[in-house]
Amino acid sequence: MANEKLDLAARAAWMYYVAGNTQNEIADHLGISRQMAQRLVAYARESGLVKVRVEHPVSTCLELAAALQLRYGLEQCHVVPSMGAGDKVVDDAGVQQMLAVVGAEVMERYLQQETPLVVNVGSGRTLKAVLEAVTEMERPQHRIVSMVGAIAADGSSNRYDVALTAADKIQARFFFLPAPLVADNAEDMRQWCSHRVYRIVADLAQHADVTFVGVGTIAPGCPMHEDGFITAEEVAQLQGYGAVGEMIGHAIAGDGRLIASPLEDRVTSLPLTSPPTRPVIGMAGGVKKAEAIRAVLRGGWWSGLITDEYCARYALRDE
Repeated sequence: MANEKLDLAARAAWMYYVAGNTQNEIADHLGISRQMAQRLVAYARESGLVKVRVEHPVSTCLELAAALQLRYGLEQCHVVPSMGAGDKVVDDAGVQQMLAVVGAEVMERYLQQETPLVVNVGSGRTLKAVLEAVTEMERPQHRIVSMVGAIAADGSSNRYDVALTAADKIQARFFFLPAPLVADNAEDMRQWCSHRVYRIVADLAQHADVTFVGVGTIAPGCPMHEDGFITAEEVAQLQGYGAVGEMIGHAIAGDGRLIASPLEDRVTSLPLTSPPTRPVIGMAGGVKKAEAIRAVLRGGWWSGLITDEYCARYALRDE
């Protein structure tokens, strides 16, 4: 039944996007209602059957990407448009959707390789959106490694640990960290990280051919606070240390340095290296993340970046 729906959706999408038929014409051709034709076209987009490309590059975004590469020594950079007339900024959902399309294209360049790869994957909403946009393929020779603890604060699985999604997309092996993102105390963190399975996964991650990570904010209501990994008091404490963002739980100051704090002593995520010795590609955007993205760039934690126009301009400010 599912295959029949996909087949019908593909026919409707082909008629709409390639042949230029209206939804009324599609309904007539397929013998269905106009409402059904509309739903099938939407379903085709949601299922990844349709890939939309705009061939004409936005010159401003290309210039911003080049400027970011030059200033921060990036090996690659992609900037999606997010600003309209009067410098109006696209909402975060719209930005995330555009980042997902470009991020998926970049990620697929690596995943499509026949040579076996070890691929590190961070966590977060943007990476989740990117992976949902990645085309399914058969690459069982690759190994996908999660950089964050697989256990949430309440003992359930960490819903933003997206490495399993990546592995499912390409039918590859999946390696997860058997630990909570934030341990109860420093001694618990050492015990989690000294576990034999943890050490095996950590060693594999050190040999990764490419790493994909996101970045989060540190502020009241930020994802780590909202999802129960840290308390409001710990958010305030981190801000007191100068934290403006975090990568896989590690707090970053505005100048890009990793913050030494009581919380850092409890984070079980894999360690970060600056500058990276192998490709580390950051994927993040939206007004709220602008300061965090600039901080990570200042710290030299990434070799590549996929972001939006507003964040690119912010990162290039002289201040």
